[in-house]
Amino acid sequence: MITVTNVKKNFGKLAALDNVSIQCNRRECIALIGPNGSGKTTLIKSMLGMVVPDSGTILFNQKNIAHDWKYRKHIGYMPQIGRYPENMTIGQVFDMMKSIRKDESIQLDEELYVEFGLDKLSDKRMQTLSGGTRQKVSACLAFLFNPDVLILDEPTAGLDPVASEILKEKINREKEKGKLILITSHILSELDDLVTHIIFMQDGKLKFHKPIDALRSETGEIKLSKAIASIMLKTTP
Repeated sequence: MITVTNVKKNFGKLAALDNVSIQCNRRECIALIGPNGSGKTTLIKSMLGMVVPDSGTILFNQKNIAHDWKYRKHIGYMPQIGRYPENMTIGQVFDMMKSIRKDESIQLDEELYVEFGLDKLSDKRMQTLSGGTRQKVSACLAFLFNPDVLILDEPTAGLDPVASEILKEKINREKEKGKLILITSHILSELDDLVTHIIFMQDGKLKFHKPIDALRSETGEIKLSKAIASIMLKTTP
């Protein structure tokens, strides 16, 4: 579904992406992890067309995204920090997004909107919302247009335990429908029951991309955090 081939991106002398190649497919839930400055955000923004690589190609359904910006309508993106017009209500924000898309062929997915109880808070202005409620708004907007691909940046950050479980259950349901889901997170314990594959980056380089079952088998660790730590200890000189 998304094919990244030999992608490089420099910001001055900094190699944000250093010859990165990955293949992401339907029905996969991929954890994109690595330390700060590893290139995760640059890779995501390159997939979204927000950053143009210096070289290499990114294909979406076998079409070069550099030549077809319309692919973006198939992606739902949840940023780490959502920014919205402060004087608008939750309901107005959703109405605005629906009017921008104006695609009657799309069956809207408002399941999460109801499960989070945002339908009961629709008159609340964005400036009055807590960080966790803003996070719920961002999550609901990512799923709203029933996209084939979901890119979720630190999705559970700021959510209470109940909301976090609701979101994780939603992610698993969408994965079972055949969607591709990419998640970045520093809270590895949140990913144990979600992910099928791991992409680990460091210093702009792809360190490994493998199924989580293979990672667990290789390290003998069940928990993702311990498996990653075991791999990194082996590869550290």
